Amino acid sequence: MKASILSLFICCMFLDLSAQQSKEGVLDQLDSQSEKYASIAQEIWTLAEMGYQEEKSSALLQTTLKDEGFSIKTGVADIPTAFIAEYGSGSPVIAILGEYDALPGLSQQAVPEKLSAGKVAGHACGHHLFGTASAAAAISVKNWMKANNITGTVRFYGCPAEEGGSGKVYMTRAGLFDDVDTVLHWHPSSVNAANPGAALANKSAKFRFHGVSAHAAGAPERGRSALDAVESMNYMINMMREHIPQDARIHYVITDGGKAPNVVPDYAEVYYYARHNKRDVVIDIFDRMINAAKGAALGTDTTMEFEMIGGTHELLPNLALQKLMYDNLTAIGGFKYSDVELDFANKISKSLGQESLDTKYSEGIVPYTVNAKAYGSTDVGDVSFTVPTVGLGTATWVPGTAAHSWQAVAAGGTSIGSKGMMIAAKALTATAMDLFTDTSLIAKAKEEFLKRRGADFKYIPLLGDRAPALNYRN
Repeated sequence: MKASILSLFICCMFLDLSAQQSKEGVLDQLDSQSEKYASIAQEIWTLAEMGYQEEKSSALLQTTLKDEGFSIKTGVADIPTAFIAEYGSGSPVIAILGEYDALPGLSQQAVPEKLSAGKVAGHACGHHLFGTASAAAAISVKNWMKANNITGTVRFYGCPAEEGGSGKVYMTRAGLFDDVDTVLHWHPSSVNAANPGAALANKSAKFRFHGVSAHAAGAPERGRSALDAVESMNYMINMMREHIPQDARIHYVITDGGKAPNVVPDYAEVYYYARHNKRDVVIDIFDRMINAAKGAALGTDTTMEFEMIGGTHELLPNLALQKLMYDNLTAIGGFKYSDVELDFANKISKSLGQESLDTKYSEGIVPYTVNAKAYGSTDVGDVSFTVPTVGLGTATWVPGTAAHSWQAVAAGGTSIGSKGMMIAAKALTATAMDLFTDTSLIAKAKEEFLKRRGADFKYIPLLGDRAPALNYRN
C-alpha cells in the first residue's frame, strides 16, 4: 500500500513538473484563470478612466501583480498612473506592455444596440482587455520561471494615456526601456492576426487664441474674435490638404468656441492631429500648421499660443520576432462563439451594415503577410525605436467592428472580449517563454533591429522636452 501511494505521489509530481515545463501545460494553467482575469477586465471596463486619470485602473493592475510576487515602481516618468512591475533578475529582460485608458464620449452598455453615452468615457479601443491580458501573461511567465528556475527578468509596463497622451513616449524618454532586450505587446481587434504591424507617426497640439470680448451687436467693433482665428486657421489648413502627401492625415475638433452668440469670444481652442508613416513628413506638416495658426492670429488681431499634447514615432517592425509570435498564435488558434455570443455578434454585425457574420478569423488566424498598412498611431512606435518590439491583435470585437466605435465598447464588455483577451495572453506567454528558453532568438531580433533603425539613429521625441500632459483630458 505504501509503495502504491509513493508511486502515485511520484507520478503526480512528474505530471505537475511536466505541466510546468511544457508550453501546453503553462497555457492550460493560464486558461484555468480566465474567469479571474475576465473579472479584472470588466472592472476596468466599468471604471472607464481617461488618459492620466486611470488611478483606480492602474491601482487594480498594480495590486494584481504585487499579490503575485512582483515588485512595483509607481509614478515612473513623472506620471502618477504609470508603473513598472518586475520579477526576477539579470538577463534577458523581457517586457510586456499594458494599457488601460478609455476614450471620451463613447461610453455604452454591453448590448448590441446604440444607447446614449451615459458616462463621459468608454473603452472603445479595448484597453481594459489590453492591460489585463498583458498582466495575465506576465504572471503566467513568472510562474513558469519560478517553477523551473529560469534566469532573467520579466517586466510589466503599466502604460497610461495611449489615446493621444503619448504615455510611452515619456517612459521611453526617461530611459525606462534602455536595459530591455525585447518588448511584447498586443491590441484588441476584430480578427486574430500577428503580422508585422504598422502605425503612423503623429504630432498633436492644442492651439489657443486670445481676443477681446464685446457685445456682438452693440459694440462689435470693439471685439476681436478668438473663434474667428480658429476658423481662419481651420480654413487655411483645409486648403493645405491639397498640398501635402495624399497618405497624410490631419484631424481637428474645436474644443472651445465661445459660450454665447451675442458675446464675441475672447478665447477659443482647436485640437489638431497630423499623421504620416514617416515622422519627418509629420514634422514638416506640423510646422506648416503652426504658420497657419500664426497667420490666423495676425489676420484677426488676436494672439496665439499652442501646447504640444502628443508626438509619436511610426512603428519599426521586427520580422524575426514577428514570425515567432505568428507561429505561437497559430498554434494556439482562435475561439468559437457560444449560442448567446453568436446571437449578440449577429446583431452587432447587422448594425455594421454587414449581410452576414463571418467568423473565419475569430475562429482562425489571418494568414501571415509582411504588407502591413498603417491607419492609426500608437506610442508603441517610440518603444520600437528603442528596443526590438513585436505585437499581435486578437478578435475581442465582432468581425467588421472598427475601433473607437460603440460596437467595440459593447463587445469589449462581454465574454467575446474576454475570450479574445485570453488568446492574446497565451500568445504573449508562449512568445516570452521561447525568448527566455532560446536567447539566440533575441540576438537575431537585435541584429535586425539595428539594421532597420540605422547605425546613426538618435532618438528625439516628437513632443520635445515638455512635461507629461497630465491635464490633456480636462
